[in-house]
Amino acid sequence: MIGTMGSYDVVVVGGGHAGCEAAAAAARVGARTLLLTHKRATIGEMSCNPAIGGLGKGHLVREIDALDGVMGRAIDRAGIQFRILNRSKGAAVRGPRAQADRKLYRRAVSELLAEIPRLDMVEGAAEDLLLDQDRRISGVSFGDGRHCATGRVVLTTGTFLNGLIHIGEEKTPAGRVGERPSLGLSRTLARCGFALGRLKTGTPPRLDGRRLSPS
Repeated sequence: MIGTMGSYDVVVVGGGHAGCEAAAAAARVGARTLLLTHKRATIGEMSCNPAIGGLGKGHLVREIDALDGVMGRAIDRAGIQFRILNRSKGAAVRGPRAQADRKLYRRAVSELLAEIPRLDMVEGAAEDLLLDQDRRISGVSFGDGRHCATGRVVLTTGTFLNGLIHIGEEKTPAGRVGERPSLGLSRTLARCGFALGRLKTGTPPRLDGRRLSPS
């Protein structure tokens, strides 16, 4: 598929928490906005702990909510348990936390974004950033040959940017299990002079109960 997707004021790459909030905020202030994600079905996906808030993060969630963000309204629709952590201690260390139903939360985020005017959600991979003669952003090229014009790009790629999953001694290029990483965009950033590094996220070892036998 080759062709132009038109022109946007802002293109947001990535449909996780940060990408959804960035796209919603841009559209709310009047910018024609494109949210670009590998899979529309995983917009708002809760990759790790299915909770909103907690110690430290709870304050951030309230700030986002005060700015008319999406996260607070989504958890109102998808929450299954609401608690204040450290309630018996001082106010400085208390943290609001809501446990979510993953599927309901993902659906709520998609529904809330769909209600926002001037916001389009499109499946695709950002393969390259197009630059004009002054090396300013002029557009985004997709992996399938499509492209769109824009003067602003917000990258919220999370673990997908040149992502690599380690399981034991095995290494698999991926953004999440079963989902491919963003490789073209990594090469683009390196070509533009950005130093690329790697941040590690980790989960503890897990045992497969089907492979355990009673002693």
